[in-house]
Amino acid sequence: MSTPTRAADTYSPLYFLASLGAGGLSVSFFMYLFFWVPHPGVPVPTFEHIWAAFTTGSTLQQAAIVIAWIGIAFFVVLNLKYLIWNLRAFSAFSKTETFEKLRNSNAETTILAMPLALAMAVNGMFVAGLAFVPQLWSIVEYLFPLAMIAFLLIGIQALRYIGDFLGRVLTKGGVFDVTAHNSFAQLLPAFALSMVAVGFAAPAAMSHNVVTAGIALIVSTFFGFAAILYTVVAAITAFNSMLHHGTAKESGPTLMIVVPIMTVLGIMFLRQSHGMHVTFDAHGAPVETLVFLSRLLTVQLVFLGLGLLVLRRQGYWDDFVFGSKTSPGSYALVCPGVALSVMLHFWLNKGLVASGIVDKYSLAYILVSAIAVGLQFAMIALVLRLNKQHFGRTPTAVAVPAE
Repeated sequence: MSTPTRAADTYSPLYFLASLGAGGLSVSFFMYLFFWVPHPGVPVPTFEHIWAAFTTGSTLQQAAIVIAWIGIAFFVVLNLKYLIWNLRAFSAFSKTETFEKLRNSNAETTILAMPLALAMAVNGMFVAGLAFVPQLWSIVEYLFPLAMIAFLLIGIQALRYIGDFLGRVLTKGGVFDVTAHNSFAQLLPAFALSMVAVGFAAPAAMSHNVVTAGIALIVSTFFGFAAILYTVVAAITAFNSMLHHGTAKESGPTLMIVVPIMTVLGIMFLRQSHGMHVTFDAHGAPVETLVFLSRLLTVQLVFLGLGLLVLRRQGYWDDFVFGSKTSPGSYALVCPGVALSVMLHFWLNKGLVASGIVDKYSLAYILVSAIAVGLQFAMIALVLRLNKQHFGRTPTAVAVPAE
């Protein structure tokens, strides 16, 4: 006899990364609209701008808009589907002995994948609203406080989980296994905090209400710099452990978690800068933005190269992506590719084009955009592959009792 089973039936909070990856891809499709659809006087394109470009633009622009619409719709639905599945699965998982063991191990921080995915879902729904809801911008000042409340609640949840973890390991000697700290898995809390920070920074960039923008600036700064501090401490201690014990094979993809953290924090700083310019009359030169983004991109490429080197040496791809083995941590591979794609769009448009180094729609512009789009579609293929591996049902032999 056999019964269909799924790898995801053996639950781990890291499966929230399946929701996160889909949400990130929905945002990556919004880059088409953000940088290729004119939206004068408004910091982001709305449905009205998109529809005007679709009805009057060139065939190529119309095709890009259609692809963006389809991509945003598909991956927002996938994002919410896996978020709901995870919330239900986590609720059941939290009542098991396995969960109690997890809460008393290094893996306790994997719970931070939940607020990370929740914050991404809020960002994804905002993007979907801009793309599909007519007249949304007319009520956006009422939506910003609601979004800030949502991000604050998610941020408090993340801080509580972090507090539980640090309170346990810093007050009880010997409960943290340093030998199992040989990856960047402990940077997941920093990633969660950075996602809350970038969500909070949106009203800072877009609101015309001084109080709303001011609160968003302050609170996004708190969560952003908390993420930076956590990243620095966790990365230094983890690297020391990796030098002594090597990198844990199943956690190899976490070596590239710095890539999405840099993109998310970079967007946070850009949003804050825009808000300070528009609302508080503080100005900066485009070339400063170019240098800032180039620094972040350099950090990303260094850690991307390091991660890919280790994964290749360990044979991770052959085992956990193209082979028969499964690990929920494989979904951490999606974030760096999506994040680098988004960063390239910002580096090109807000850096090179804004500084006058590259003309928009020139050959150089098209080549860099093609790299960003190529990374995006590679991550789409990876997501579909991982979803099939982890959520597809395969027959598994069941022991037949002896007569």
